Amino acid sequence: MKLSALGMAIVLLAGPAVAVADDLEDAVQSLKDAAAKKDVDAVKKLAATIHPMTSEIVAEAAPQGADEKKAWEERVAYAKNAEVYVESVFYTIAVQSEPAMMVDLISTLEQRNPKSRYLNQAYGPYLMALNKTGAGAKIPAVAEKGMANFPENEDLLLYMTDTAMARKQTDRALGYANRLTATLSKRAKPEGVSAADWERKRSAALAHGYYIAGVITAEKGQYIPADKNLRAALPLIQGQPTMLGPALFYLGMANYQLGKMTLSKARVLEAAKFSEQSMAIPGAYQDQARHNALVMKDEAARMR
Repeated sequence: MKLSALGMAIVLLAGPAVAVADDLEDAVQSLKDAAAKKDVDAVKKLAATIHPMTSEIVAEAAPQGADEKKAWEERVAYAKNAEVYVESVFYTIAVQSEPAMMVDLISTLEQRNPKSRYLNQAYGPYLMALNKTGAGAKIPAVAEKGMANFPENEDLLLYMTDTAMARKQTDRALGYANRLTATLSKRAKPEGVSAADWERKRSAALAHGYYIAGVITAEKGQYIPADKNLRAALPLIQGQPTMLGPALFYLGMANYQLGKMTLSKARVLEAAKFSEQSMAIPGAYQDQARHNALVMKDEAARMR
């Protein structure tokens, strides 16, 4: 028997379930060999063979005897681990493959187990691969289905946030943006990802989340959350004028309104500073930011 793929022994007793378990071990070893060779056709065939075996073992009723029950528990545990191993093979080969192969493998994994933890890790590269292979039209449905199973997946949340914003679905975009920033604020670095790569990905996603939430709340006249989100976005969007200009513009607007509400001259002057910074960045907000800065300075001059 070949146990190295999963590192778990199966206690052999007489009976058809044991024969299936023995065949499963052989199939898992063959899968391990095929994975080492990156033989995708063999991997897919073996995965299709393994699934009925694991299903049969897991469906087996628990025996009454203590010895038989212990052997049954080990068989069931091995079968469940075998399913997880199959999923890990699909994921590992997929993320090392060209886009077309990645789409094939991840879509197969999605059909096999839409709640697989490996599928959760795969959505970012999967969406990009769909786009690269000309299957971008499938992305919205894939993302919606993925969100149902993984509501805190940062790749899906980022896609849903940006897509809703592009479609001017502001309430929907705000909801996703808030979920994205809340998720990433508590998310630890995933296994298998370097600290530098994770920080780059996390910072880019947070930048989008804070920026979109800040702009939308500013336009809604919700100045306190607008100020909070846009201040959080600022250090993350330096060097990105298409976001920095509007962010500074809306920060100026939010702080001007908050300054007037609280009779804070310092806050109105800070609003003028944000507006001046915005007007220095070429773009659609430049002229209005210049006008706003003058109005804000005049307002501050009349305040005590």
